[in-house]
Amino acid sequence: MVHRFKELEIWKRSRVFSSKIYKVTSSFPEAEKFGLTNQLRRACISIPSNIAEGSSRQSQKDFSRFLEIAIGSCYGVETQLLIAQDLGFADKTEIESILNELNEITKMISRFKASLKQ
Repeated sequence: MVHRFKELEIWKRSRVFSSKIYKVTSSFPEAEKFGLTNQLRRACISIPSNIAEGSSRQSQKDFSRFLEIAIGSCYGVETQLLIAQDLGFADKTEIESILNELNEITKMISRFKASLKQ
């Protein structure tokens, strides 16, 4: 069964989230352009991308695997945001807000993954 990824709330939320990451990383130091900035941007884009790619798979098991990868990307983004906070690249309050949103997205993906009949 193919899911229409553009109709999935997890895809919509993670897509908007990616835009937020791009905005917050735009204020990171220029020296981080190819370091943490690039890593964070790639990881956050991986979330909606894996949801979209997985939705095209014919089996729920395959889709579930892509959702697992998306969740892994969420954890990667969380780690990178905490490092950015440790380094003082962004305001602590802003990072905490972003982390809360990321936590909600991660839970949504996990719940959706659990709802798939394996």
